Order: sequence, then C-alpha cells, then structure tokens
Amino acid sequence: MKMIGVEGMTVDQVQQEINLGGKFVVYQFCISILVMTFKRSSDIYFVRHHENRVGKGMKFTILSFLLGWWGIPWGPIYTIGALTRNFKGGQDVTDEVMASITGSSEMAG
Repeated sequence: MKMIGVEGMTVDQVQQEINLGGKFVVYQFCISILVMTFKRSSDIYFVRHHENRVGKGMKFTILSFLLGWWGIPWGPIYTIGALTRNFKGGQDVTDEVMASITGSSEMAG
C-alpha cells in the first residue's frame, strides 16, 4: 500500500505529528455492478493533528454512497459498513505503520 501525506517527512517529524494527534488511516469503499460487489481499502493516509479524519476520507464515502448499494445482496451490507467506518474516521493503522517504518530515516511516497 502506498502512504499518502508523508512525502519528504522524516520519521522524527512523523513521530512529532503523531504525538500531537496525527494518525495513519485506511478508508473503505464499495462499488457494485448488479450482482457483483467489490469492497476495497484505500491507500494509507497520514492525517495530521489539525486535519479532520472524516473529511480526508470523504471521497471514499461519497464513492460508496453513490456506487455501493446496487449489488444484491452484498452491496447494501458492504456499503453500510464502509460508510460507518469512514464516518468514524477510517481505520487507525498508526501502530502498525510506525512499527514497520521505525528503521528508516525518511519517508517515501
């Protein structure tokens, strides 16, 4: 998965931002085509402490709201799940990401 929002930042800069409340977040989205429904996760987004996690994932929420319902039976089920997760600010994966990058000195995007 690609990390979005950390381009050019060092691990120390990311850690400082996390100490202030920043998070690494994954959003969910759902797309349906009649009898086929696809539930996917976004890339990893770095949401700084002053940014809104719900707002950052709004494009995935809107995508699911418009295109997720139409597959029977999983479309409505997966869409409700994606909307719920995204309206809660996405899935926080900060601990997992920090554990995997603590050996590098600069973030790559």
